[in-house]
Amino acid sequence: MKIERTKNAARNIVFGVLLKIYQILIPFVMRTIMIYFLGIQYLGLNSLFTSILQVLNLAELGVGAAMVYSMYKPIVDDDKDRICSLMRLYRTYYRLIGLVIAVAGSILTPFVPHLIKGDVPAGLNVYILYLLNLGATVLSYWLFAYKNSVFEAFQRQDVISKVTLATNTIQYALQAGTIIVLHNYYVYVIILLAGQALTNIVTAIMATKMYPDLKPGKKLDKESIRKINHRIRDLFTSKIGAVVVNSADTIVISAFLGLTVLAEYQNYFYILTAVIGMVDVMLNSCTAGIGNSLIVETKEKNLHDLKKFTFLISWISGVCCCCFLNLFQPFMKIWVGEKYMFGMGVVICLVVYYYIYEINRLLNTYKDAGGIWHQDRFRPLVTALANLGMNLIMVQFWGIYGIVLSTVLSMAFVGMPWIFYNLFTTLFKKEDFKGYFSRLIYYALMAAIITVITGVVCSFIRLSALQTFIIRAVICLVASNAFYILVFRKTTEFKEAVQLMDKVTKHKVPMLKKMAG
Repeated sequence: MKIERTKNAARNIVFGVLLKIYQILIPFVMRTIMIYFLGIQYLGLNSLFTSILQVLNLAELGVGAAMVYSMYKPIVDDDKDRICSLMRLYRTYYRLIGLVIAVAGSILTPFVPHLIKGDVPAGLNVYILYLLNLGATVLSYWLFAYKNSVFEAFQRQDVISKVTLATNTIQYALQAGTIIVLHNYYVYVIILLAGQALTNIVTAIMATKMYPDLKPGKKLDKESIRKINHRIRDLFTSKIGAVVVNSADTIVISAFLGLTVLAEYQNYFYILTAVIGMVDVMLNSCTAGIGNSLIVETKEKNLHDLKKFTFLISWISGVCCCCFLNLFQPFMKIWVGEKYMFGMGVVICLVVYYYIYEINRLLNTYKDAGGIWHQDRFRPLVTALANLGMNLIMVQFWGIYGIVLSTVLSMAFVGMPWIFYNLFTTLFKKEDFKGYFSRLIYYALMAAIITVITGVVCSFIRLSALQTFIIRAVICLVASNAFYILVFRKTTEFKEAVQLMDKVTKHKVPMLKKMAG
């Protein structure tokens, strides 16, 4: 069964971007409503619960990624019986995972208050709120979660995006009304639980409608189960690594610095992850296509594609770095006021973190698409432990600066060199690494140059917060893109990036094509 990789990627990107824009703007409105109608500590409490539940999600063990990867070849071979058998195994695993999370989460309940420095908002019972959040997580596994694998494996994430848009609209409308009218945080969390259930149910209905022949079938043979379990074990360390990196910062800030500092940090990080999410839409939409390509194409062709993606990600990341450096502070001043702003040093650390994260995310996309979790099994764990260790030490000396720096250092000097080695000893040829890495360093240098240039220019603009934001935004967007076009317009990667954008958007980009020669 041939997947139309470019067509599906384009469709996924379009609806994924729409969903991501929605999930940036509406939660942003919700955060603002919560700040002004309930108080900033509620945001900190939300972030803490999310991080705790991410730790509990270790029970997932990477089952989802392993199962989707296992479907790539049966889809190519049009082996529906095997796909159905995989779905049955997936359903069984997710039922067990939900049970494990429910039990482990219940055992953890008495310790939740000890992860909060200082007082919680008056009148709140953290035990009840935590259990409601736990219930939403458990339901996400028990209610037809395995159906998502079909859309992901067939590269039809656009369907999931459409369903999520519809169900989230209902959820957010009810939650906003609850905060504004009732000022009741308990009802807010109950609606979250109901919204999760609705999303899963509607997604399952759509999967049954679009793929009526694909449903849990016969039991998979023991040898196949053994191979899948082995793959899941390899993914376990990746799961631990991702959870520690994503959750450790939040939990450490809450335990050492308090809910207010955590909320301030999350305000900055929310904007950062919103932009990261937009790029993730593109990468997630292409993962199944990359996995398919790694099976049917040559190493040379796949390396060529990696270089194209690397240039695109570097360009996007460079533009975003300019915007983050110059727009973070005026935006925060407009949104939450100077009272809840960090110093410029934190902003610089976050900019560096962002660029490294995006490159690392691209490399991990190829790792996941290629299914090389066994070769990569120790890297995420070691990186995460390094991050956690530095977190616990550096937060006591440098506070919030120590938290961000520890994440940057662990990714740049522990995680990335390791994943380079793993990719270029499995998916690509060793001798190709030097050329790829030197180009990557060149891209990073160009990003640093234009970020510094725009930073110097924008530093002279000191009007009202809104005027400063608008003028700096124009300067950053125009200057950074003009810089990349000027520097790279004659290069092969630029020309191929334009061709790739043409395929994805189905539109020509006249100005870029002209500059590309």
